[in-house]
Amino acid sequence: MSSRILPWFDRQFDLTFPLEQFPNVIVRLRGTPARLEEMLHGVARERLIRRAGDKWSPQEHAGHLLNLESLWIARIDDYLNGAPVLTLADLTNRSTNEANYNARESSEILGAFRAARRGLLEKLIGVHRDVLDRRLSHPRLRQSMRLVDHLYFAAEHDDHHLATIWELIYGT
Repeated sequence: MSSRILPWFDRQFDLTFPLEQFPNVIVRLRGTPARLEEMLHGVARERLIRRAGDKWSPQEHAGHLLNLESLWIARIDDYLNGAPVLTLADLTNRSTNEANYNARESSEILGAFRAARRGLLEKLIGVHRDVLDRRLSHPRLRQSMRLVDHLYFAAEHDDHHLATIWELIYGT
């Protein structure tokens, strides 16, 4: 079965929504660990670590979400500190590919992801409206993004991988 999910690097983003969407975006980000845990709960280990060719397994996708938390946090710091450009992502996903997530217990990955996401959300408590509206250049997309846009981008990335995990576990 071929994927019905648009490849991440083919995505376009409409970033014209109002700043007042910030709470909605935060709720999406906060909910990702619970949605991921629910999706993986009760799934046989063999299914969680099964790869389709050279593509990541569901568990490796979960590990990738964990890996990206450090990038999202670095980028929040970019906004807070007034950096001119957002921190670059490793587009080769080397850290995910080398982490050997299939050799780990899913509970370890899920717990680390929940803790990392909690840390990300704590950085956003009390962020002033001016910071949410601050624009920095996204290096890959080559467009300016407000902090609220970047958080939406991160939530979309979460959902992209959750949908992929769902498809890998239940779509075949």
